[in-house]
Amino acid sequence: MSFWPSPPWDSAVYWTLDLETGGLDVKRDAILAVGMVPVRQGVIALRDAWQTLVRPETGAVSAASIRAHQLVPSDVDAAPPFAEVAPEIERRLDGAVLLVHHAGIDVGFLRQAFARTRRRWPRPRVVDTADLLLRLAKKERFIDPDAGARAPVLNLAAARRRLGLPDYQAHDALTDAVATAELFLVLRRKLDARTVRDLS
Repeated sequence: MSFWPSPPWDSAVYWTLDLETGGLDVKRDAILAVGMVPVRQGVIALRDAWQTLVRPETGAVSAASIRAHQLVPSDVDAAPPFAEVAPEIERRLDGAVLLVHHAGIDVGFLRQAFARTRRRWPRPRVVDTADLLLRLAKKERFIDPDAGARAPVLNLAAARRRLGLPDYQAHDALTDAVATAELFLVLRRKLDARTVRDLS
């Protein structure tokens, strides 16, 4: 238990971020696309959404990742390198909470890309909707004894479907960022999280 007060959850700005990558190895594979959308005062601000392709400077694009996001090397040849994209990410994260689905993947790729470009990782507070899904599953087990038999659903599309949110086309960075922001708002309500600390 912390004695330091935490601000109300809706007083923070959350920048929801999703990446499309050339694979799942953070040390070898490159970031190919970034999508970001803010949540301000509990509302998704679509007008301020931002996305960009990223030209990889290292790493191959695996066949499996191409099948997932449909980005081939020629799509990103004319895109800016991550060194030019990083300041845009930093600017949005300044004083904000980073909101992602599966922090181990997205934050891992970002930290590695910042290190490769010799930039200091800004170390924002992170809220992970996959972690919130695990917390919701734990809460449901207390309420419903039969819920313990069901494994938590952590896939973004499947979790959204289970919670009554619409299906979107997966593996587009900006669409997945919006999908994560919507999932976050539903989970925040279901968990009755009232402060930023309750979510992180």
